[in-house]
Amino acid sequence: MNDTAIDLFTDEFKLHLPGGPYDFPAPAVMAFLSGSGEIIFPVLLVLGFGTRFAALGLVFMTCIVELTVPDGWPIHITWAAMALAIMAWGPGRLSIDHALCRLSGCVSKRRQAPEHR
Repeated sequence: MNDTAIDLFTDEFKLHLPGGPYDFPAPAVMAFLSGSGEIIFPVLLVLGFGTRFAALGLVFMTCIVELTVPDGWPIHITWAAMALAIMAWGPGRLSIDHALCRLSGCVSKRRQAPEHR
């Protein structure tokens, strides 16, 4: 990460909480975590590897962004909805997660055929 990101978390970005806005704690750490998450989580989603974990990370990041830019909620709610949908339904058939599941023999309960009685 570069110094610009740290400067943004130090001087520009604020947490808009009741009684605030407040400075971000540990701006260098926040800049590193934010930059890492913005790179790693989307790559994991594209590959379909750790899909639900990556979507959870993006929901968490969206919450932090919403606290930082509270007027951006129309866009942020769309991001959160997409990530929540991925968490609920999981990766598709063209994902590494799906291939690993098939190789290990695990089968989702939703995809099992109902028992005939």
